[in-house]
Amino acid sequence: MATCEVCGNEYELAFEVHTAGGGRHTFDSFECAVHRLAPICEHCGCRVMGHGVQVDGQFYCCAHCARETTREGVQARDAVSTTS
Repeated sequence: MATCEVCGNEYELAFEVHTAGGGRHTFDSFECAVHRLAPICEHCGCRVMGHGVQVDGQFYCCAHCARETTREGVQARDAVSTTS
């Protein structure tokens, strides 16, 4: 059994996440992993769980937040097509 580093739950199906910087983290759920590792949107404060948008080293959950916050973000677009 391993112990989740966020909630302290001991769980037989806990898993490890290895980060690019060499970190190792143990979690009992994706919710705890997101809580610990996901970046926070610079505009609205939500956790960025998808691709998000990065402008000048700042993370945003969507193009709207990037456009609202930075001059460089004006050109940000979400990568979802509206055509089939």
